[in-house]
Amino acid sequence: MYFSQKKAVKTLSQEQFIKGYRKAQLIDVREPNEFAAGHILGARNIPLSQLKSRMKEIRPDKPVYLYCQSGMRSARAAMTLYKKGYRDLSQLEGGFKKWTGKIKSKS
Repeated sequence: MYFSQKKAVKTLSQEQFIKGYRKAQLIDVREPNEFAAGHILGARNIPLSQLKSRMKEIRPDKPVYLYCQSGMRSARAAMTLYKKGYRDLSQLEGGFKKWTGKIKSKS
């Protein structure tokens, strides 16, 4: 599992993530209540639990940047996308809980 995951998704440090995510599709795979509590500015919420049914919302020809709370769900989401032919996949190292950049919350 670990080795195929390495091939499917690049794990980026926050600095690398910041450099590229504005040119990519930024997807938060956490549940809607987690997303509402705070998310990276510009992210779209497509929870892992809905990913298979909402895959058409993600373009396969553009880079996809994924994150969740800690990195487990974004890795699973990346594997799901990879199996469907997506190739330019990146995830945030350590997930949202390690993020120190700009965030937006519905408070």
